Amino acid sequence: MRIAHHRRVLAGAAASATAAMLVLTGTPAEAKPASAAAASSANADTTALPQLAEGYLQQRADMLTTTRPTARAATARVRATRSMTAQVQDDLAALVEKGKRYKEVDGGYTKAQVDVEVTDTSVTGQSATLQLIERTRLHLPFTPQEVADGAPEYEEVSVPHTVKFTQGSDGAWLLSSDKADTKGGPTPTTQVSDVDAVDGADDGGGKAEEDEGSKDASSGTAPLPDNSDDSGDKREVRGYGYGKMAAYADKYWDHHNSAWRTYGTDCTNFISQAMHAGGWGPKGGAIIQRPSNKYWFYGPTTWTTSYTWAAAENWYWFAKKHSKRTKILDNVWKMAKSDVLQADWGRDNNIDHTMIVTKKYRGTPYLTYHTSDTHNKSLKKLLSDHPRAWWYAHRT
Repeated sequence: MRIAHHRRVLAGAAASATAAMLVLTGTPAEAKPASAAAASSANADTTALPQLAEGYLQQRADMLTTTRPTARAATARVRATRSMTAQVQDDLAALVEKGKRYKEVDGGYTKAQVDVEVTDTSVTGQSATLQLIERTRLHLPFTPQEVADGAPEYEEVSVPHTVKFTQGSDGAWLLSSDKADTKGGPTPTTQVSDVDAVDGADDGGGKAEEDEGSKDASSGTAPLPDNSDDSGDKREVRGYGYGKMAAYADKYWDHHNSAWRTYGTDCTNFISQAMHAGGWGPKGGAIIQRPSNKYWFYGPTTWTTSYTWAAAENWYWFAKKHSKRTKILDNVWKMAKSDVLQADWGRDNNIDHTMIVTKKYRGTPYLTYHTSDTHNKSLKKLLSDHPRAWWYAHRT
């Protein structure tokens, strides 16, 4: 889900805010005397808050890297209310373990770079709330030559947050809450949660008119032999521009294309846009055809758009069965650039999520998707995150 960009400019950002990296405090903000609270409210300076939020999110991302500080050392740099301290400690420790797991499966990340875009700031009494977008680059362990040869330089994530601060007894801002908007898709790399993602409801789909029967068997995940073809190249066939599909995903993975709607669960809408950019033509268009998986079209409203356009389960049946524009691969490692990967997180025969391959290097596909917005995440990491999922790899 995207936050509307109605940005408030904060004047005179304090240059020393990032360097003054905070210390955990056991003094709850509510403990300050009433007279002190009134004085600090009247003179509240919020110019440092974006830097404080960015510093906090940078510390979280650092925990994922192979050069991370210890979780204890990072926690000591976060000045937070007593109630927030335990959550910060738990999250940092969980991110350390996640980083270790990623290192084992494909080398992990060498460093992290976090930028924050504040879209709104509000102050009420001694509390301040920031709506912001976290944009993080997680650098992969490839040399410049490998990057020149086609390896991704980094994985990117973009996550909306609501971050709250409260003033301590000395008037300084303390982190009191951080809520990331992670509904409707796999857990963003810089966040922690259970390994099974939660299916989102706002995708414009629904139960189709026809009984589709059984799906093909899910794609296997066993590694391919070393001598298998792992080039990831595909020829331009059937009039489709596969390079254009991947290029579209590279361009709009984060900055959504304003020519199209954005859904609360936007993954399949995004993939349909990429397929359209590569030459998939609409099929149908009448409102009466909307609930049928035999049709695929986009209209000016959700009510004039087919279920198959933005809902993962419906898209599967149109792409594979009714239009035969895709076929299911027997192994996920056979995917090439511009192929599509779908996931059924709970093995309940309802597909939850859709992604596209934007790079393939040395046999490993790298996936890009919306909700939450992610660019070039390795298949190895995704399989590690979701070991119980059923996967459906489409040759487009």
